[in-house]
Amino acid sequence: MIRAFLTVSTGTLASRLLGFVRDAMIAALLGAGPVADAFLVAFQLVNVVRRLLSEGALNAALVPAWLRVRDADGPVAAAAFAGRVLGTVSAALLAAAILIGLLMPFVIAALAPGFAGNETLDFAVHDARLMLPYLAFAGPVTVMMALLNAQGRFTLTAFSPLLFNIALIGVMIALLGWRQNAADAALVIAATVGIAGFLQLLMLVLRRDGTATPLRVVFDREMLRFFGKAVPGMIASAGPQLLIVAGAIIASASPSAVSWLYFANRLIELPLGIVGVAMGTVLVPELTRALRGNDDAAMAHAESRGLELAVGLALPATLGLIALGEPIVRMLFEHGLFSSADTEATARALIWLALGLPAHVLVKALSPAFFARDDTTTPLSATLKGIVVAVAAAVVLGRLFGAGGVAAAIALGAWSNALSLIRRGAATFGFAIDHDARRRLPRIVVAALAMAALLWLAAHFALAQVTNMHGVARVAALLALIAGGIAIYGLLLGLLGVTGWRETLNAVRQPSRGDLRI
Repeated sequence: MIRAFLTVSTGTLASRLLGFVRDAMIAALLGAGPVADAFLVAFQLVNVVRRLLSEGALNAALVPAWLRVRDADGPVAAAAFAGRVLGTVSAALLAAAILIGLLMPFVIAALAPGFAGNETLDFAVHDARLMLPYLAFAGPVTVMMALLNAQGRFTLTAFSPLLFNIALIGVMIALLGWRQNAADAALVIAATVGIAGFLQLLMLVLRRDGTATPLRVVFDREMLRFFGKAVPGMIASAGPQLLIVAGAIIASASPSAVSWLYFANRLIELPLGIVGVAMGTVLVPELTRALRGNDDAAMAHAESRGLELAVGLALPATLGLIALGEPIVRMLFEHGLFSSADTEATARALIWLALGLPAHVLVKALSPAFFARDDTTTPLSATLKGIVVAVAAAVVLGRLFGAGGVAAAIALGAWSNALSLIRRGAATFGFAIDHDARRRLPRIVVAALAMAALLWLAAHFALAQVTNMHGVARVAALLALIAGGIAIYGLLLGLLGVTGWRETLNAVRQPSRGDLRI
């Protein structure tokens, strides 16, 4: 499992790093004013739908269903089932994109009520309509990626999302050279989103291997049963994005607040993406195999390693973002129209959002235990409770503390979601955590806290020395601090006996199990 996890995480890391480049260019081209707020609300609409489908969401529903059909009726029946899912999802997303396009003014007004009565609403409607073709491509892309994951083929699905960011970055480089005004640049970037989706679809279509044939659009009892299980799981898997959308609805009444929350959340999505996407992509098949084989030892191993990886990556990331939040925001986004005041506001929001990161990752680590048991209702209920908590808290805290208060409300919603899953899982089936996990987890926490303390002290000393130096020197100092923090954390894990180079290399070298046959 570790090898597959690292494959997916590496692809996700590469995509997220390109995403930072993309967002730095968006900040430089659009700033953090009305044009940026409008574009980012439209972009969040596309992102939420994309993540409802991808990043482990539809994968969590389709993999167990496809495995069940294949094991019961054979590969031909599984291919026919996959063809019906692919055709039906594609047709449904195309129809949804057309309908949303017609109703776009009402959709944006619901997502950003604070835009009503000003030109920001018009900007957002135009941008969102240009992005809509991406939604039609997202359906077939997601189904084909899930089928590859079910067969243990993670490499293509891990790296195909890179095309999305590469296409946008290429266009924005040209826009920076032509120095277009912000409104025109936003329209060009929005139109490129659809093209990027087509490129991703084309890459997967060229590698089709007959896993989903023949293509059919059907809404029979079998498909309705599948979607009845899939849709709740898809919504639950998109919990972090839905919380951000809920926060943006409240924040839209304050100028630039949507932009500050968006750019702060982009930093949260790097560790969340690395851990969360890999959890949904790798852990669900592992747990499904263990359950179908009644293998308690394999179940305990998968859950334990998943929890260790989640805590071991999320906790140091949380503490590191809190310690280095403002200099990171300044390095990435303070260019062009993005001002120093925008950096300070974004960094304040980042601190509060970072406090919710461990909860988001816990949700990603715990949800597969429910998905593998065909239980999508419990994660859905926990997600909806978290959204209610976030909205209620944002109404109060947003009025008192602005964008920072909304960010704190989002963190509260994330912890509500995680605690609901912990309580329900413990009461229903219990979480199988082995002896090694019970030994390692406290040591991981100690290592992360020690790393954060050293990083905070080093940051206050080192960054103060380069405040008045050239920007390149400041960037080099910050990158050195980040690299040093990672090195210290790794060293502490070794000294505390959590892991070592030999153990890590052996896990990576362990051969893949191929597809998920029992």
